Amino acid sequence: MKFVPQYRLLICMGMVYLPMAVISAVIPGMIEISFTLVTAVVILALIDMILTRDHLSGITVLMPDVVRLSKGRDGDITVTVENKRSQAGKIRIGFAFPKEISTPDPDITAVLHGQEMTSTFKWPVKGEKHGRYVFDQYYLETSSPLGFWAIRTAKPVNFEIRVYPNLFLERHNLTSLFLNRGVGIHAQRQIGKGRDFEQLREYLPGDSYEDIHWKATAKRGQPITKVYQIERTQQIYVIIDASRLSTRTTQIRKKKNKQYNDQGKKIDFEPTTIVERYITAALIMALAAERQGDQFGLITFDNRVQSFVSAKSGKAHFNTCRDVLYTLEPKTVSPDFTELFTFIGTRIRRRALLLFLTHLDDPVLAENFSQNIDIISRQHLVLVNMLKPGGAEPMFSSPSVESIDDMYKNLGGHLVWKHLHETEKLLYRHGVDFSWVENEHLCTEVISKYISIKQRQIL
Repeated sequence: MKFVPQYRLLICMGMVYLPMAVISAVIPGMIEISFTLVTAVVILALIDMILTRDHLSGITVLMPDVVRLSKGRDGDITVTVENKRSQAGKIRIGFAFPKEISTPDPDITAVLHGQEMTSTFKWPVKGEKHGRYVFDQYYLETSSPLGFWAIRTAKPVNFEIRVYPNLFLERHNLTSLFLNRGVGIHAQRQIGKGRDFEQLREYLPGDSYEDIHWKATAKRGQPITKVYQIERTQQIYVIIDASRLSTRTTQIRKKKNKQYNDQGKKIDFEPTTIVERYITAALIMALAAERQGDQFGLITFDNRVQSFVSAKSGKAHFNTCRDVLYTLEPKTVSPDFTELFTFIGTRIRRRALLLFLTHLDDPVLAENFSQNIDIISRQHLVLVNMLKPGGAEPMFSSPSVESIDDMYKNLGGHLVWKHLHETEKLLYRHGVDFSWVENEHLCTEVISKYISIKQRQIL
């Protein structure tokens, strides 16, 4: 507990001490009176301090165990103040919010009424970066009866704020895919007869020879045909690269331009890391798989496998995947694809759709990926998506070339573009679909490919 002098005490001491010091210097007979007045003010301040030392002993602030927020969206914390002493007054409540949690009120003043034991109010906050933020104490301050002192203390608390990725904008962009309009995720025509084995039956005229079950035919002495049905439940895995290249920043367009810079111009783009875009795409994919009736799984890796969530469905499973992703932070290490592919080959036995969100613009990483992809591509259907590197486009395609530096910059972008095309052709020979898309189109591209695969029964 700390006692902090207030302006009232300083002003009072200044109004008494300075005049009395001047009067004592001019009139020697006033020394005793001046000393008496100064002493009286000091004693009054000490009495005010003593009377205030127990004012915070009966006050407790209760917080929820977990507060969940979406990045960039306004939220609030429900704060309950228990006043066991039933004394009226004002107290200031404060938290040491990190820079990732913004609030218009760094501290809040609560008015306690003597007849009320509890007071509840909302504390507005906003999460600026996804993650988990734990608070272990809060701070209280109240004033003395005469206003000479402010008493401050810190009390323990145990609550956390979880900031999840904001899926509102991405879901808004994919509204047509989630609605039942003939081309969406609900109404889609499945092509083919199906690949999921259902039963055996006797051969009928018109059945294809490739559907004949030859072992059953030999055993029964008559032609037996295999009957298939359309596979309804499939396993979808999103594999997120959380290595050094995921720490790079990218720009995403803001839908509502309400922020301005120092020059008064609207801010059209906001910076974000690549791993945040991958996390958002993974959660959107989980929602799409849930609506389609498929099972969704998750793998995160860097130089080793960080987390593995086996494919399941349901709201509880989605919350589990979200809790794994919102604390994901990339590390400054190079990915180890060999260990990753070995892990997938041993843990995922059933044929599944493996959607990689990684980076193959590094030639060394692309070579390592291509050399070892056969470990899983022979059993699973593999899709690889990455964000398009800035400037990766053919030579002479940019109209804004004004200097030699721009020429060298375009030449470097052309080399990256050429390397990505070579990687695409190489992976195509291994049965892997590889594409690089713009930042704003990442989620749309992922969901569109998933719907196409589902419709064509490629999996």
